[in-house]
Amino acid sequence: MSGCGGRAKGCFEQVPSYSGCQEPLWSGAMSLYDTDFFAWAQQQAQLLRAGQLADADIEHIIEEIDSMGRREKRELLSRLAVLLMHLLKWQAQPMLRGNSWRATIQVQRREIKRHLADNPSLKAKLPEILADAYGDAKLLASRETGLEESSFAVALPWSFEQAMDDEFWTESHATDRLI
Repeated sequence: MSGCGGRAKGCFEQVPSYSGCQEPLWSGAMSLYDTDFFAWAQQQAQLLRAGQLADADIEHIIEEIDSMGRREKRELLSRLAVLLMHLLKWQAQPMLRGNSWRATIQVQRREIKRHLADNPSLKAKLPEILADAYGDAKLLASRETGLEESSFAVALPWSFEQAMDDEFWTESHATDRLI
């Protein structure tokens, strides 16, 4: 077992891993999940494909699936915060507008569209996510512009559809479009 990193100590059961090396399902206080996540994930996938559900680490699999869902939500929130921050900066500092801000806005819109296409159930959570993202965007825009956070609208001044519209650019009014 020394070729497996010595994780066999205290092992109750062993299954072949993706590499053919015998890896313990449970190893004393530390499991493969705790010591080598990649190997654990490969092992669990192998067990599930083989229909060996009784041998699978169901508790950690559930934890990881839950975590994956939260990660997808956090990614959407983060991308929306970056988009909204740049729209706020675009509106607040017209003399500083440049290709970098424009590119960031365009790329974030594209990435958000892709992310929602891959995770359509997140659309139901948009009001909550948008509110959180706008709060983050105000903090970030305040830091980057040097303006007080209170100089930005209390609530998001645009609809999600406007913020995502490739033709929408904030000017002096929230509904203006760049021509």
